[in-house]
Amino acid sequence: MEDNQIQQNKNASGIQINRLRKTFLSAGVIACDDVDLNIQQGELLVLLGPSGCGKTTTLRCVAGLETPDNDDAIIVRGRNLTGVAPKDRNLAFVFQTTALFPHINVRKNISFGLNMKKTFGREEIGHRVNRAAEMLKIGDLLDRYPRELSGGQGQRVALGRAMVMEPDAFLLDEPFASLDARLRVEMRTEIKLIQRQLNTTMVFVTHDQEEALTIGDKIAVMNEGVVQQVDTPHNIYHRPKNRFVGNFIGSPPINEFDCHIEDKGDSTQVSSSIFSVPIPASHGEVARHGPGKICLGIRPEFVSIVDGPGDLTGTVKLNELMGSRTMILIDCQGHELRVLIQGVSGVNEGDSVQLRLDLERAFFFDSEGNSLA
Repeated sequence: MEDNQIQQNKNASGIQINRLRKTFLSAGVIACDDVDLNIQQGELLVLLGPSGCGKTTTLRCVAGLETPDNDDAIIVRGRNLTGVAPKDRNLAFVFQTTALFPHINVRKNISFGLNMKKTFGREEIGHRVNRAAEMLKIGDLLDRYPRELSGGQGQRVALGRAMVMEPDAFLLDEPFASLDARLRVEMRTEIKLIQRQLNTTMVFVTHDQEEALTIGDKIAVMNEGVVQQVDTPHNIYHRPKNRFVGNFIGSPPINEFDCHIEDKGDSTQVSSSIFSVPIPASHGEVARHGPGKICLGIRPEFVSIVDGPGDLTGTVKLNELMGSRTMILIDCQGHELRVLIQGVSGVNEGDSVQLRLDLERAFFFDSEGNSLA
């Protein structure tokens, strides 16, 4: 393939990221390492991870704002974007800051990109602006200036400016990070509805796991430049591929215990310093793992307080009301364990309680942190 050559494949769709690697040589940093993602046409993929994990750099490589180390790393709708300038990629980038022009009104802000292209007539531009404004529920704001808008309204204008370009894909880099909690909830619902209406591929970067689980068709969890797992929100939450994903997803975080496997003759048990319980038949692969250290992880909602004998005993340290749920912090012989229940807790600080672990829904990780499931 010649340099800068653009190939078209009419049957291809979506975004293909092939073994993407990006290093910043001056800082000696590998921002992205062997990133492989296949994003289908009309799919909403969320890039999720902690600060500095490489998610924004990956997005900027797709947009052309950063240059990958390797050629053929970015394919959009069958088009190899190696060497293609950002303005020629037909991709819409929405930043965390709205970047609106303060001296022109909302209508002109939304139509700015169309006016710059100089390939659309006034009637077509007006039609696109009005259609976007109607979808974003800002039709009555078109004559206002950015200083007269709330944070949520300004973000809608920024989205409208991207929508009217009718791009092959939307790239959003933490667009709701500066909004308050209520507006974030409203905007993430609206962005998914709009994406469904437009049926346009979307890549959404966030460090907010709740946001990712809510809006994503698929989630790619990243850490230190490497994609840890790409899957549906359900599988990311209930079937983490490794210990990092299990820990990063979920609030409150999972309870973890250093354990080993013991053969008791009639059963195989997983044992720690504070409990020993049979491994359920559904986790037969764990029982077959053999001797050696493993990590047991269990989400707080799968630990319950029981009246009769339980798997372990603890003392209630704290009750934290979380709206319709309560998080109970329990001291189990020096090991802090979190229990999440619906409603108000029926126990008080200082109470001794019996706990049951639902191992059917537990995670088992080997010494390298990889899932044994």
